[in-house]
Amino acid sequence: MKKLILPFACLQLLFFSCQSGEKVSEEVESTVSETTKKIRLIYDTDANNELDDQFALMYLLVNGPTFDLEGVTVNATKSGGNIDGHYEEAKRILQLGQRDGKVPLLKGADGSFEAIRSHVGDQSFDGKAGVDFIIEQANKEHGRELILLAVGKLTNVALALEKDPSIAEKMRVVWLGSNYPKPGEYNQDNDTVSMNYVLNTKVPFEMVTVRYGEPSGTDAVKVTQSEINDKMPGMGPKIEVPIVGRHGGEFYNFGDYAISLFEHIDYHGDPPSRALFDMVAAAVLKNPKWGEQREIPAPILIDNQWVERPDNSRKIIIWENFNRDEVMNDFYNTLQNYQLVDPK
Repeated sequence: MKKLILPFACLQLLFFSCQSGEKVSEEVESTVSETTKKIRLIYDTDANNELDDQFALMYLLVNGPTFDLEGVTVNATKSGGNIDGHYEEAKRILQLGQRDGKVPLLKGADGSFEAIRSHVGDQSFDGKAGVDFIIEQANKEHGRELILLAVGKLTNVALALEKDPSIAEKMRVVWLGSNYPKPGEYNQDNDTVSMNYVLNTKVPFEMVTVRYGEPSGTDAVKVTQSEINDKMPGMGPKIEVPIVGRHGGEFYNFGDYAISLFEHIDYHGDPPSRALFDMVAAAVLKNPKWGEQREIPAPILIDNQWVERPDNSRKIIIWENFNRDEVMNDFYNTLQNYQLVDPK
């Protein structure tokens, strides 16, 4: 048998190929590691209701190292017009974040859970596109959990669970809503039946409290118009073709659009200000230390009053006591030094 003698050049090539392979392997491993750290989520929003939905969506879009935004679903609440208005406002923010057409945007429910639930098996029903998208994403084979960040009424969430109950074990719902343990709150009151339905399922559920006028809820994370006017001009990604804003005008970046939104809103308190409720719910996903959480037996709402169920084996998480300054500083810093979410 002849001995196999490799030329020196071939040995060199083999040696450097091995080294290169190790380097490529390390790079791939690093990329995979970074990806697995990202929070995989769907953002479910009544985007045209006021202005905190828009802040939350932009916050998600500019936090590329933190979030994998699978898609945006919209629902309609009473102050934001029909589903088309919510869809168009969400689309404006996706455009300002350079992610229109890259991050899926789908219409969810215009009506209530009670009116729609018996039709989820139909070929077509109110909210089908958004509901089916939630189910599809939850059922995907994936190494990371899916978080459904809901910042409006819970209609889309409840409809998805009604149509495919198996997804309760495949995702986690984080909801911005309720003055718990007190009654009332806008998102809750828009569809209390859907909220009670979700509370009685098995889906992991976290309630990011609102608590109007109290320091323990997201209502405490307030900003004044003067703060927005001072900090936000020109902030965020820049687009070449401007959007036409909800109140008119043309805008090339979110910072300038935010100023417009704050020009057309009512203010509360002393000093007059607005709370960025929804953005807080996104922020505590990024850093849970910016709020406090505790586990309780799932209560139920009866005649608009919370009824405790201390023997309930079903547990939920309550979020409260948020760090206003940490949340707002991170919002401004991230928008100033943005890294956009990766398109799917």
